[in-house]
Amino acid sequence: MVGFYTVLLFIFTGAFLVSFTVALSRFFAPTKQYPEKLIPYECGDLPQGDAWIQFNNRFYIVALIFLIFDVEVMFLFPWAVVFNDMGLLAFVEMFIFIVVLLVGYAYVWVKGDLDWIKPKPRLEHLAKGKGE
Repeated sequence: MVGFYTVLLFIFTGAFLVSFTVALSRFFAPTKQYPEKLIPYECGDLPQGDAWIQFNNRFYIVALIFLIFDVEVMFLFPWAVVFNDMGLLAFVEMFIFIVVLLVGYAYVWVKGDLDWIKPKPRLEHLAKGKGE
Protein backbone atom coordinates (compact mmCIF):
# COMPACT_ATOMS: atom_id res chain seq x y z
CA MET A 1 0.00 0.00 0.00
CA VAL A 2 2.96 2.30 0.63
CA GLY A 3 4.03 1.97 -3.01
CA PHE A 4 0.59 3.14 -4.11
CA TYR A 5 0.94 6.34 -2.08
CA THR A 6 4.35 6.94 -3.63
CA VAL A 7 2.84 6.68 -7.11
CA LEU A 8 0.03 9.07 -6.11
CA LEU A 9 2.61 11.48 -4.73
CA PHE A 10 4.51 11.46 -8.05
CA ILE A 11 1.27 11.96 -10.03
CA PHE A 12 0.16 14.89 -7.89
CA THR A 13 3.64 16.42 -7.90
CA GLY A 14 3.83 16.12 -11.68
CA ALA A 15 0.35 17.61 -12.14
CA PHE A 16 1.22 20.47 -9.79
CA LEU A 17 4.51 21.25 -11.55
CA VAL A 18 2.85 21.23 -14.98
CA SER A 19 0.00 23.45 -13.77
CA PHE A 20 2.40 25.78 -12.00
CA THR A 21 4.67 26.26 -15.01
CA VAL A 22 1.72 26.83 -17.37
CA ALA A 23 0.25 29.40 -14.99
CA LEU A 24 3.65 31.04 -14.56
CA SER A 25 4.18 31.29 -18.31
CA ARG A 26 0.74 32.83 -18.78
CA PHE A 27 1.54 35.38 -16.10
CA PHE A 28 4.97 36.40 -17.43
CA ALA A 29 4.56 35.83 -21.18
CA PRO A 30 4.23 38.93 -23.35
CA THR A 31 0.69 39.36 -24.61
CA LYS A 32 1.10 42.28 -27.00
CA GLN A 33 -0.56 41.27 -30.27
CA TYR A 34 0.54 42.75 -33.58
CA PRO A 35 -0.30 41.80 -37.17
CA GLU A 36 2.94 39.94 -37.85
CA LYS A 37 2.32 37.79 -34.77
CA LEU A 38 -0.96 36.55 -36.22
CA ILE A 39 0.46 35.15 -39.47
CA PRO A 40 1.08 31.40 -39.55
CA TYR A 41 4.88 31.65 -39.85
CA GLU A 42 7.07 34.03 -37.89
CA CYS A 43 10.15 33.51 -40.07
CA GLY A 44 10.03 36.97 -41.61
CA ASP A 45 8.58 35.93 -44.96
CA LEU A 46 4.95 36.39 -45.77
CA PRO A 47 3.23 33.10 -46.55
CA GLN A 48 2.34 32.49 -50.17
CA GLY A 49 -0.44 30.27 -51.39
CA ASP A 50 -2.77 27.99 -49.54
CA ALA A 51 -1.72 26.32 -46.30
CA TRP A 52 -3.45 23.07 -47.31
CA ILE A 53 -0.94 21.88 -49.87
CA GLN A 54 0.02 18.24 -50.19
CA PHE A 55 3.43 17.41 -48.78
CA ASN A 56 5.47 14.57 -50.10
CA ASN A 57 5.07 11.67 -47.69
CA ARG A 58 8.85 11.15 -47.89
CA PHE A 59 9.21 13.73 -45.09
CA TYR A 60 7.24 11.50 -42.74
CA ILE A 61 8.83 8.24 -43.88
CA VAL A 62 12.37 9.56 -43.43
CA ALA A 63 11.45 11.05 -40.04
CA LEU A 64 9.96 7.75 -38.85
CA ILE A 65 12.95 5.77 -40.06
CA PHE A 66 15.27 8.19 -38.28
CA LEU A 67 13.29 7.89 -35.04
CA ILE A 68 13.22 4.10 -35.19
CA PHE A 69 16.96 3.78 -35.71
CA ASP A 70 17.76 6.60 -33.30
CA VAL A 71 15.80 5.00 -30.47
CA GLU A 72 17.31 1.60 -31.17
CA VAL A 73 20.86 2.98 -31.27
CA MET A 74 20.17 4.56 -27.88
CA PHE A 75 20.37 1.04 -26.41
CA LEU A 76 24.06 0.92 -27.32
CA PHE A 77 25.03 3.37 -24.55
CA PRO A 78 23.84 1.31 -21.53
CA TRP A 79 25.37 -1.75 -23.15
CA ALA A 80 28.72 0.00 -23.45
CA VAL A 81 28.62 0.89 -19.76
CA VAL A 82 28.08 -2.69 -18.56
CA PHE A 83 30.07 -4.46 -21.28
CA ASN A 84 33.05 -5.33 -19.06
CA ASP A 85 30.80 -6.76 -16.35
CA MET A 86 28.77 -8.99 -18.68
CA GLY A 87 31.54 -10.29 -20.94
CA LEU A 88 30.86 -12.56 -23.91
CA LEU A 89 27.09 -12.76 -23.35
CA ALA A 90 26.75 -8.98 -23.75
CA PHE A 91 28.86 -9.06 -26.89
CA VAL A 92 26.79 -11.82 -28.52
CA GLU A 93 23.49 -10.15 -27.62
CA MET A 94 24.60 -6.79 -28.98
CA PHE A 95 26.00 -8.43 -32.11
CA ILE A 96 22.58 -9.97 -32.78
CA PHE A 97 20.92 -6.63 -32.06
CA ILE A 98 23.21 -4.79 -34.49
CA VAL A 99 22.65 -7.47 -37.16
CA VAL A 100 18.89 -6.95 -36.82
CA LEU A 101 19.44 -3.18 -37.15
CA LEU A 102 21.57 -3.67 -40.26
CA VAL A 103 18.99 -6.00 -41.82
CA GLY A 104 16.32 -3.34 -41.22
CA TYR A 105 18.58 -0.67 -42.66
CA ALA A 106 19.33 -2.79 -45.72
CA TYR A 107 15.61 -3.47 -46.21
CA VAL A 108 14.78 0.24 -46.10
CA TRP A 109 17.67 0.99 -48.46
CA VAL A 110 16.74 -1.71 -50.99
CA LYS A 111 13.08 -0.69 -50.84
CA GLY A 112 14.18 2.83 -51.83
CA ASP A 113 12.77 4.68 -48.85
CA LEU A 114 16.08 6.44 -48.26
CA ASP A 115 16.10 7.92 -51.76
CA TRP A 116 14.81 11.44 -51.46
CA ILE A 117 13.68 11.60 -55.08
CA LYS A 118 12.53 8.32 -56.53
CA PRO A 119 13.41 7.68 -60.16
CA LYS A 120 10.53 7.66 -62.60
CA PRO A 121 9.36 4.16 -63.46
CA ARG A 122 10.58 2.73 -66.73
CA LEU A 123 7.65 1.78 -68.92
CA GLU A 124 9.34 0.34 -72.00
CA HIS A 125 7.51 -2.94 -71.64
CA LEU A 126 4.19 -1.12 -71.97
CA ALA A 127 5.32 0.73 -75.11
CA LYS A 128 6.29 -2.57 -76.81
CA GLY A 129 2.83 -4.03 -76.29
CA LYS A 130 1.07 -1.13 -78.04
CA GLY A 131 2.83 -1.62 -81.39
CA GLU A 132 1.84 -5.27 -81.76
